[in-house]
Amino acid sequence: MRSTEAPSPLPSEDPIGLHAFAVLLRRMNAEFNRIAQEFAQAQGLHLTDVQALIAILDDDRDDDAGPMTPGRLRKQLNLTSGAMTACLDRLEKAGHLHRVRAADDRRVVHLHYAEAAKEVARDYFMPLARGTDAARGRFTPEELRVVVRFLAEMNQELAQLRPQ
Repeated sequence: MRSTEAPSPLPSEDPIGLHAFAVLLRRMNAEFNRIAQEFAQAQGLHLTDVQALIAILDDDRDDDAGPMTPGRLRKQLNLTSGAMTACLDRLEKAGHLHRVRAADDRRVVHLHYAEAAKEVARDYFMPLARGTDAARGRFTPEELRVVVRFLAEMNQELAQLRPQ
C-alpha cells in the first residue's frame, strides 16, 4: 500500500451535518476501494474477487450463519451464477480459497478462506490495521462506543437498501 496525502479530515461546513458525513464516508470508501484495488492487482485478482474474500472472511466470524456458500455469496455480491462461478474458480486457482462439500449433504458447498492466503492478506493490510489502531487510540472508550454504534446503524441502513 502506498501512502498518499489525505484531504483535510473535516469539511469546513457543519462538521456534523449530513453533507459533512456524506463527504467523509465517500472519502473513506474511496480509500478502502483504492487499497482493495491495489491488493487485487498485487495478487492478480479482480476487485470482485477481493470483495468475495472479504465476505468469506467476515462470514467465518459469524457462527450463526454457518459456513459461506456460493449461493449466499452470490446474493451478497449481487452477481450472476456464471460470474460467481468464475470468481470462485479464480480464487481457488490462485490458492485463496477452497471449496468443501458439506458432510451431511454433498450437494452443499462451503467456501473457506485458505490459511496461507489469510497470511498474505494480513501482511498486506498490516499498515491499514496500524493506521486504524492509531486512529482508535485518539478516542476515549466512550467515543469509540458511539463510533461503533454509528457504524452498526449505518450498516443496518445500507443492508435495507439491498434488493430483496
